[in-house]
Amino acid sequence: MLQSIYNIPEMDCPSEENLIRMKLDGIEGIRQLKFDIENRSLFVCHSGKNSEITQQLESLKLGAYLVGSETIDDSELPIENTSSQTKLLWTVLLINFGFFVIEITTGFISRSMGLVADSLDMLADATVYGLSLWAVGAVVARKKRVATLSGYFQLALAGIGLIEVIRRFVGVEEIPDFRMMIGVSVLALIANSVSLYLLQKSKSTEAHMKASMIFTSNDVIINTGVIVAGVLVLLTQSKYPDLIVGTIVFLVVVRGAIRILKLGK
Repeated sequence: MLQSIYNIPEMDCPSEENLIRMKLDGIEGIRQLKFDIENRSLFVCHSGKNSEITQQLESLKLGAYLVGSETIDDSELPIENTSSQTKLLWTVLLINFGFFVIEITTGFISRSMGLVADSLDMLADATVYGLSLWAVGAVVARKKRVATLSGYFQLALAGIGLIEVIRRFVGVEEIPDFRMMIGVSVLALIANSVSLYLLQKSKSTEAHMKASMIFTSNDVIINTGVIVAGVLVLLTQSKYPDLIVGTIVFLVVVRGAIRILKLGK
């Protein structure tokens, strides 16, 4: 049995871990995947060559590269508890989908494109977790079709959002409600931190998690960006900080949608 070690520089979010799991699903010979998000590392326990594994990881455009391989004993592989993993995925899916509903609703009420864009990022993560749950036992071809449809759906939503941002840039719009922007984004920040905490804690026998793990997530950085935009809206009494952050987050959603589309190939 071989263990191939990969460094994946852009794997900084648990949803990206699930993208990788789905991408490698079905490759013959893989026995186990072990993720270390904090150190951007993936350990693949497998038999045979690792060329197909490397090719599939590179196709996700996360900067993955093979560090090296080593021989290990089969007895060293721990047995994974799939039922607890399923329960955990359901938990983070519900957290992300719940905040998608909250953010998109309050985003329209507060006239904040930053919140609307962040809600789509939450939906993108919920989609990945949902695909991971649905993928268990599903036929590979069916999984690919669903991933493709999900990717195009997210691209369409992000495209509509970017068009709306452009319209608001050139048009006369009311200043967003900075109080709602900041308040809801703080709650979303807490939700993302809890999700990341639960996912990371499940991989460790320790009851705690290093604070640095929380702040490696793109989602948390995005939440912080919307909070900063809300503060800038307050200080400048301008719509532009919100629109700029909204544009950035919509582009992040586009990038995530493209990665999901790669699962369908």
